[in-house]
Amino acid sequence: MSTPSIKEITSEQLASYKAFLRIGLQGDEENFRISVDDDRDAPFPTRDRADSFTLGAYVGDSLAGVLSFARDGGDREKMRHKGTAFRMYVAREHRGQGIARLLFESVISRVKAIDDIEQIILTVIGGNSKAKALYENLGFVTYGTEPRALKWKGKYFDEDLMVLRLK
Repeated sequence: MSTPSIKEITSEQLASYKAFLRIGLQGDEENFRISVDDDRDAPFPTRDRADSFTLGAYVGDSLAGVLSFARDGGDREKMRHKGTAFRMYVAREHRGQGIARLLFESVISRVKAIDDIEQIILTVIGGNSKAKALYENLGFVTYGTEPRALKWKGKYFDEDLMVLRLK
């Protein structure tokens, strides 16, 4: 396997981003907060700014994984100290190769360079033990659980709320 490269994906790449993410929304639907239908007409998830961006991991010319980050509250003063990592997805054929870690390390590095963001938060489906173990290994800690946070096809899913304090 060649070493993955991390590149920013911008709103101009909406169609290719959505085509890639759709595979995850269909194949791993229980691990996402959104469905294929939710995403169909949705805009690009981030704003192409230093504090609102989407990264892609590429193996050769192929997109292998994505992860987005956005400052919470937009431009609200009382929430500017934190941001959320979301829509993490690595294609099945690229799992187990460290791509999710590489994406998260890249996001963490970029966010640390923003002086006034002090923490990154995320949610993870309680039963997604591999993802949760990765996040814990990166320094995230669980600060709560929302029972029955999601309901999909008649089944409820708890979400664990996690935080990484940067400062």
